[in-house]
Amino acid sequence: MNKSVLNSQPSYTQELNFEQAINSHIAQFWSRREESFVRSFDKTHLFWVKLTSPKHHKAIVLVNGRIECTWKYQELFYDLFQQGYDIYSFDHRGQGLSERLINDIQMGYVEEFDDYVHDLHHLMQHFNLEPYQHCYLIGHSMGGNIATRYLQTYPNHPFSAVALSAPMFGVNLPWYLKFIAIPFGQIMTALSPKPTFAPGQQDYSPKPFEGNFLTQSYVRYQWFRNLYEQKPELKIGGASNRWVWQGLMAAKKCHLMARHIKIPVLLLQAGNDKIVSNQDQKKFFNKLAKNNFNCILKNINHSRHEILFEKDEFRNQALDSMLSFFSLY
Repeated sequence: MNKSVLNSQPSYTQELNFEQAINSHIAQFWSRREESFVRSFDKTHLFWVKLTSPKHHKAIVLVNGRIECTWKYQELFYDLFQQGYDIYSFDHRGQGLSERLINDIQMGYVEEFDDYVHDLHHLMQHFNLEPYQHCYLIGHSMGGNIATRYLQTYPNHPFSAVALSAPMFGVNLPWYLKFIAIPFGQIMTALSPKPTFAPGQQDYSPKPFEGNFLTQSYVRYQWFRNLYEQKPELKIGGASNRWVWQGLMAAKKCHLMARHIKIPVLLLQAGNDKIVSNQDQKKFFNKLAKNNFNCILKNINHSRHEILFEKDEFRNQALDSMLSFFSLY
């Protein structure tokens, strides 16, 4: 991508025309998707989508976060597709349209966090990205953790570079809880014969826009909440004690194995993130940068956690940064 393209007015969807776009050309684009299920390494059914064009020679794989799904990312898929990328994505086990793992289908649950990582590897084999000249990976929040662990675990991957959006390298907890969160989750998991919600967690509950920690974009937030009401099978609520324990252990592994990531890394940090820990992101980045000289930490000032669903002033920055970064590799 040349500099004149990067400096021109962004061609991404904007809030002013969001409702019209999501109900017209984005809806038409989404209707052309290919979708199906694949059995993962342990026979769990995973839902996947792809949006491709014979004119495209590069691809992006998007790994979404907890409580998310492919249906939520229609706008982003459209905007990236317009920049010349084929799009591949999927729903994590236990959420979205993928197979739920326990009887309480609204509880966030996973047996082992590495199951998510092995799922991603299995899907990369299923998608077969070899024909592309360049492939890029985007991971948001929990998906940023999964993408990181995937790159650390499977060095023979197909990706030229990775962008991590508000990655979960630590959770935004009070300092006095950070030291007990892992052993507490482990103990609570061991004590209960069936999965239980972590303290303060519950079934899906659509929080009002006012006071939400996810985004400052009213139209994007309301659309996402309305989508989950129209398609209740997408709903997923709070995390289980086991998920919290496993997720925090996976975050520790990201830090311990930072040196194993050899490809260029763009870490997009939400300046006003109340969900994941920006301090832990900086610690990860500093450790990564000791051995990987092609890494950038970009703070999107005043953005909330969901950078890619934020107000235009933040979302445009993030997309510009990602596309210019990918264009280098």
